[in-house]
Amino acid sequence: MKKTRVLITGVAGFIGSNFAERLLSEKKFEVTGIDNLSYGIRDQIPEGVIFHQLDIRDKAIYPLFDGVDFVFHFAAKNCISDCQIDPVETADINVHGSINVFEASRQAKVKKVIYAESSALYEGSEMLPTPEWDVKPQSFYAVSKVSSMYFAEAYARFYGMAFTALRYFCVYGPRQDYRRSIPPVFSAFIINLLRGNQPVIYGTGEKRRDFIHVDDINDFHLQCMEDHRTTGHVFNLGSGVNHSVNDIYSVIARLLDHHHPPKYQPDLPGEAFANLADITAAKALGWAPKIGLEQGLQSSIEFIKHELEKGNIA
Repeated sequence: MKKTRVLITGVAGFIGSNFAERLLSEKKFEVTGIDNLSYGIRDQIPEGVIFHQLDIRDKAIYPLFDGVDFVFHFAAKNCISDCQIDPVETADINVHGSINVFEASRQAKVKKVIYAESSALYEGSEMLPTPEWDVKPQSFYAVSKVSSMYFAEAYARFYGMAFTALRYFCVYGPRQDYRRSIPPVFSAFIINLLRGNQPVIYGTGEKRRDFIHVDDINDFHLQCMEDHRTTGHVFNLGSGVNHSVNDIYSVIARLLDHHHPPKYQPDLPGEAFANLADITAAKALGWAPKIGLEQGLQSSIEFIKHELEKGNIA
């Protein structure tokens, strides 16, 4: 049986590596991966991926798209604080890089491009839960993501290309990027508590976030290839429930049986106070989150414990 060929940009990153592993477990996909390893980690790429260390801004990626059925575009500069510091590089990677991926897909006549937008597009929204239409970007990162959205819409309009846009809320799970200059709260809390250090909370800890496990979003990734109703649309992917950062800290501390109080530091710039996904559109297609917060956190804890034991976390 001929395998479906899938190309993943950012394959060494958190979402890309998890999705590649999921595809390979299905036994019916051939997976090609692209990553320049500036943010991704080589060891995270699952065995079986046809890997190419290339930058998405480089036209050398074009031949890799020949014969590909579906492209999943995850590569990005995505740490909001880093993007605020360097808007020029942010635009170069997130806008120029995305256009290059779209053009390579067009020339190769790829069936469909599924690409990552972000819940950051709702930073200025006052509507909770937030529907897909209430786009109000504030940060440089969010502006770069909305710019690539407009280019995707133009490619669909002028070239008839098929796209699905996915706006992830706070995705967590194994391989979450703990090496960022400011790691995601789950990873930062777990690593510090396992080491007996005092974790840091920026601001009061009352910011609320909608957290979704990576396995749940991978269910929808698979659906995007199989369900024609996803084509030409944008979908929020979250749990539909939000939790404060203080609440998350309390749950992780309880699961690890630690009692270290967090240290509060000044808030980070450019972040919304709260996010909460309106997931009506995705649920209308039969998708729903399955993994509860504590179950998902346990998988993150086990992964980070293993990484610490291997000496992979500095």
